[in-house]
Amino acid sequence: MALIRFGSRAMVVAALGLVGLSGCGVSPGGGTSQILQAAGASFPAGLYQRWFADLATRERIRVNYQSVGSGAGVRQFEAGTVDFAASDKPLDAGEAAKVQRGVVQLPLTAGAIAVAYNLPGCSLKLSQAQLVQIFEGKITNFQELGCANQPIQVVVRSDGSGTTYNFTNSLAAFSPSWKNGPGVGKSVNWPTGVGAKGNEGVAASMLQTKGSIGYVEAAYVRGVLQAAAIANRSGSFALPDAAAASQALATIDLGADLTGSDPNPSAGYPIVTFTWVLLYRSGNGAKLAALQRTINYALSDGAQRQAPGLGYIPLPAGVVTKAKAALAGVGA
Repeated sequence: MALIRFGSRAMVVAALGLVGLSGCGVSPGGGTSQILQAAGASFPAGLYQRWFADLATRERIRVNYQSVGSGAGVRQFEAGTVDFAASDKPLDAGEAAKVQRGVVQLPLTAGAIAVAYNLPGCSLKLSQAQLVQIFEGKITNFQELGCANQPIQVVVRSDGSGTTYNFTNSLAAFSPSWKNGPGVGKSVNWPTGVGAKGNEGVAASMLQTKGSIGYVEAAYVRGVLQAAAIANRSGSFALPDAAAASQALATIDLGADLTGSDPNPSAGYPIVTFTWVLLYRSGNGAKLAALQRTINYALSDGAQRQAPGLGYIPLPAGVVTKAKAALAGVGA
């Protein structure tokens, strides 16, 4: 099995680091620019930072996006300390009802959660049962998976994470023992493994550890890391490439509120997710126009076309149409 080469992640943190914490600043072309504060998921951070850097050159809008994980981003959103947040797990009805200003949740992109590993010369094809047993600590050596004699070091997220929610949601769909054991959540009591913060931290830890296995957004599979082929509900094995991820995403019904998911699709790569931005339905005040222009740019054809080059999946056209309609309902 050949190593997949996922798109490079152009992390333009240096440019965004110049953004202040005030509501306005000096734009590249002179004059003042509107500054939006945002925080949340590390899963889509590579693409968001590219979009926001591009936006800063096109309009007098700067977005200071902090990749702190879905859990921390949601907490900041609930506290009202950001203009918008990002999460790989949308708020459920109970959580949304607690946001006094109301909430509108829009998918902006999608991607696959890869099961990455660091063992050159090994090509992993994992059944759903094998994948669960690795993270339960029941399979402890690559030799049990048909590769060399090498102990497995599991690497997991240490922070509250939408990536963790979606990954454990799939594990629970794959196995009753996981559903009734560690269960599903942004953070869980892992049976085994060492923790690292963010997709960035998990990838960095695996790059330094031969024999490691972890879960990361597919764009973070780089260097010596490879992605395992995982069996879907139909029993077919698929890699987390764009074609297999798109095939799986096409089977997901987002529903009227655009927050649907499927933790075990029957086609394509089985661990896929949309990722959402959380907007306040009201109380956006003078920042409303900048906020709507920012999200409309992310939903534009040009911005969506950038997704595959960075390892993400563009939104289906029908989802874009519904997201733009929902965005129009965000008010001052």
